[in-house]
Amino acid sequence: MGGTATLIRGDASLAVFDGGQGLPVVFQHGLGGDEAQVAQTFPPGGDFRRITVECRGHGGSSLGSARPFSLQMFAEDVLAAATVRGLDRFVVGGISMGAALALHLAHYHPKRVAALVLVRPAWTFATSPDNLEPIRAVAALLRSHPIDEARALFAGSEIGLRIKADAPDNFTSLLGYFDRPDAVAFADVLADIAADGPDVSQTAATAIAIPTMIVGNQQDAIHPLSHAQTLADTIPGASFVEVTPKATDKLQHFAEVQDAITRFLASKTIRSLVPS
Repeated sequence: MGGTATLIRGDASLAVFDGGQGLPVVFQHGLGGDEAQVAQTFPPGGDFRRITVECRGHGGSSLGSARPFSLQMFAEDVLAAATVRGLDRFVVGGISMGAALALHLAHYHPKRVAALVLVRPAWTFATSPDNLEPIRAVAALLRSHPIDEARALFAGSEIGLRIKADAPDNFTSLLGYFDRPDAVAFADVLADIAADGPDVSQTAATAIAIPTMIVGNQQDAIHPLSHAQTLADTIPGASFVEVTPKATDKLQHFAEVQDAITRFLASKTIRSLVPS
């Protein structure tokens, strides 16, 4: 079990989950996700201490007034939460956007990050990648139309119909953005983050010298398997695990991701790098 505390960053109030004991692992959610999303993905129990910051506008965290939103902003919030908790060195990982935050931290704070876990990465090295165009489309519609109309326009659009046919799990997630109680305000987060990048070049990624595991799956238009493979091919010594797509079998997907994370974090090399 764990608890949630509050971290103040400027005028933003951030919810920080901190639970378990043992190997410290900072693990982040995806765009529009929260701590509950991480709890589905990260192995329960075990000798891990998991810290998850709900990024600005996500979960129990406020938006704050700083603009634009960026992956760097969110990553600095995460690092601040780890520092407040006295974590000098830790494993960092995440899902989708959380994977981009983890990659950013591994590059810019190599003395703090002992190992890296990237689950279903949505970015490689570029800003505003093509696979995130559906999210930018959702944001644009939320900014220009009443919510119900915006939702219908997206569902019937060429891009919406393509995602529905090719990756139904992604389609469900994208429609979920219209259902948020703060959908119009959150459009700023969607637009800014989907147009951003982790600010880590391919050359810089070849210099990441820590144990790394990357998890990907097929049938996912927002998180292409090719992105996971590219990162695994670029980061030296990275291990690559392909799992069952969520669109095929959610329970199997989460079970396989949890198993992969558990096996990776059991490494004696990682345990030797991080004080528990």
